[in-house]
This record gives sequence, structure tokens and C-alpha cells, in this order.
Amino acid sequence: MAPLAQQISDNKNGHIMNLTLVRYALTIFASLVCTSIYAVEIQVLSSGGFAQACKELAPKFQEQTGNILILTRGLSNGTSNDAIPMRLERGEDIDVVLMTGGSLDDLMTQGKLLAGSKVLLANSLIACAVKQGKPKPNISTAAKLKDALIEVKTMAYSNGASGEYIKNGLMTRLGIKDQMANKLKLTAIPVGEVIASGGSEIGCQQLSELKEIKGIEIIGLLPQELQLVTPLFGAIVARSKVPTQAKELLTFLSSPSNAHVLAGTGLTPVLQSN
Repeated sequence: MAPLAQQISDNKNGHIMNLTLVRYALTIFASLVCTSIYAVEIQVLSSGGFAQACKELAPKFQEQTGNILILTRGLSNGTSNDAIPMRLERGEDIDVVLMTGGSLDDLMTQGKLLAGSKVLLANSLIACAVKQGKPKPNISTAAKLKDALIEVKTMAYSNGASGEYIKNGLMTRLGIKDQMANKLKLTAIPVGEVIASGGSEIGCQQLSELKEIKGIEIIGLLPQELQLVTPLFGAIVARSKVPTQAKELLTFLSSPSNAHVLAGTGLTPVLQSN
């Protein structure tokens, strides 16, 4: 049998160890409780160009901050019910918008977005695609793109920023606006979905929006001399109840450490100091 002094020492050490474990458990519990108490929901409204990138980055942001992102989509401009300007006009509960710069600036001027909160996130380029398994025409130069479009029976384009350029800018620059007038097919759903269903032979839209659609093959980007580079920005809604967390999100989305995720969704990262 161990001497009395040793028994006392062992009991004392065991008691200290038990207290240490209890304190550790309480620390973990308190941390979880605090995270639960202070975690917030951030309502994010994104145009199609940045939506996939935001979706892929959401789990990492939520793990780092404990805050939850609620992501919905809407057009950067226009008067449709889901257009970002219309949803802000209706006073919907939105904290952050991710959209094209021109439309964002208009909303900033109107006082709907928090002054000084605008952050450049990435650049978006236009690409063309066909249904999976179909021949892919050569669109590597302006002349080859022109020949390819003249040959098709239908071409889908969106009612977003890229669609406006395709209909009124690209066709004019190629000199085939009249020839394409009856071939162009405006769609309110993603261009890639129209192509995948066989509703159009070819379609062009932001690369980041095409990449997430199954059943299509991307031919390539528009030739450089015809390309439209669309900067995408984020900003905090003036009525947001969580502006601090919203700012944290924009800093996170524009961080150089996340550039590879943006590139993977078809966007061109814009590295900058925040």
C-alpha cells in the first residue's frame, strides 16, 4: 500500500487534472455559446457573374466567422421582379449586393448603397458554348466568329449586361446585325440551360455563368479585339442591419487568398490591397 503522503499527492494531482479538464471544457463551451450568440445571417444578392464564386467561398467564410450567408440571385439591371435595383426599391432585407459597376454606381448615387463601401471583386469575360457532343466552331478570330455565327440557325443571349453587348455591340462590330436579327434568341434563364436543352445551337454569356451548367461545351472566349470586360463589384446596402459583418464579407471575397477560387469559376481575379 502506498504511503499516506503519496496518496495525498496523487489525489491532489488528480484533482488539479480534473479542474484543468473542466476549465478547458468550459472554455470550449463558452466559445461555442459566444459564436452562437454573435453569429448573424448576411443576406447576399448577387448577379449571375459572381454567384458561383460566392457559393463556393461561403463555407470557408462561415467556418472562419460563424456567420451564415444567405445567397440569392438577381440581374444587375432592368425592371424584372428579380432585378437587383427592383428588389432594393421594394425594400427587401438585403445586406450585400454583388453586381456590375455601372448599375452599382447608380444605386450608390440614389443612396441605396452605403457610401464608400464599393469593392472591386473580379473581371468577367464573355464566352460561347454549344450543346455537349455537338461540333465546336472556330471562334478564335473576329473573321472566324463572324463565319460561325452566320452558319447557325439560332443564338441565345441573356437579358443581362453581356446580352446587351452581344445584341447591340458585337453584332454591329461584326457587321451582321441584320443577318442575325431573326436568329438571336433572348432568354431570361441561363444561356447554358437553353443550349443544353437543345433550344439554341450556340450561345454566349459570361464565362462564369456558362461554366456551372452541365450538358454544354464551352468553345472559348470571344476574340480579344471583340471582348467585353465587365468588372464586378460588391457593396453594402445602406439599410443593412449588419454593416460590420457585411464589410468583413467583402474583404474576404476580394482577398488574394481566394483568387484561385474565383479563377476556377471562370472569373479573372483582380489582386489588390484591402
